[in-house]
Amino acid sequence: MRTPYIHDIDPFAIQLWGNFGIRWYGLAYLTAFVLGYFIILWMEKRKLTTLPGPTVGDFVFWIAVGTVAGGRLGYCLFYRPELFIEFSASPPFWGVFAVNQGGMASHGGMIGIVVACILFARHHKQSPLHLFDLTILAATLGIFFGRIANFINGELVGRICPSDFPLAVKFPQDILSWPYYETERLSKLADVVALKGVHKDTWLSWVSQATTSSSAWQSLNSTLELVVSSIQNGNEQLKMALAPLLDPRYPSQLFAAILEGGLIFLTLIYIWRKPQKPGIITALFFVLYAIGRIINEQFRLPDLHIGYQLFSLTRGQWLSIGLLVAGILCYAFWSRANQEPLGGWAKKS
Repeated sequence: MRTPYIHDIDPFAIQLWGNFGIRWYGLAYLTAFVLGYFIILWMEKRKLTTLPGPTVGDFVFWIAVGTVAGGRLGYCLFYRPELFIEFSASPPFWGVFAVNQGGMASHGGMIGIVVACILFARHHKQSPLHLFDLTILAATLGIFFGRIANFINGELVGRICPSDFPLAVKFPQDILSWPYYETERLSKLADVVALKGVHKDTWLSWVSQATTSSSAWQSLNSTLELVVSSIQNGNEQLKMALAPLLDPRYPSQLFAAILEGGLIFLTLIYIWRKPQKPGIITALFFVLYAIGRIINEQFRLPDLHIGYQLFSLTRGQWLSIGLLVAGILCYAFWSRANQEPLGGWAKKS
């Protein structure tokens, strides 16, 4: 029987010191924005867009701001609204800025992009629908690279799967949630943390006092974080000791990269080989993304503090159902609009 892969990838592409450095997550979005810039510039040179060449850089910057701001605010609003009122004495001071707590929400990022396009369109006298379309190809690439970065970070993990599933993965990051949701499993880590110099009796004392002592709670969680970071930095002995205690999971992040990003990119590239009315590419993206997200959520573990909702669907599935309805309505409306088709990369010169 195949042994599941033990996730041990370092989230830093370049670690400068402590918890500061260049992460793969940031590089994923940077790559998408750079590729988006060159895609739009290529379209402008072939006269497939009404956006003037000198404004392409400004437009991509607006989209970047809209994506990051919308994505983070969307996560806080849709999944953890308590972050709006959480403050601390240490950086980043405000829960909204603590991007290591949950990251960003793709649905929120879409809203941020829509707002950025509308504002830019008003300022530069462009069609907001056409600007929506221009962002879509880069957005699908952003989702593709972003989901791969989620896998690298060991976040947004999948549901438990059979141990003999060919792509099963065990994520050491799972133990970070045990103090909150699976406290009964913490005592089993005594032999593991001993490899980091924590005596078994000390560990069991922290576990028993975690709910009554803030120092025990802090010591427990900092030790778990140290275990995960040590594995990411190549501690094979620690990885092998922890592996039997972890659950095998679907690599839902990689499924999402394909279903929510890669396949949609290729599909829309093919559809836009011919000129389309402004907004059509965006509407189709809404529909395709929603379908892909609904399917992938069947493999992805829902946020533990939210769990399953009505009809055993996840928060992401309900948001995607709303997006699917919006996409169908937008397509029906925009396809009937009296506007000239734009784009069409396969159009003869």
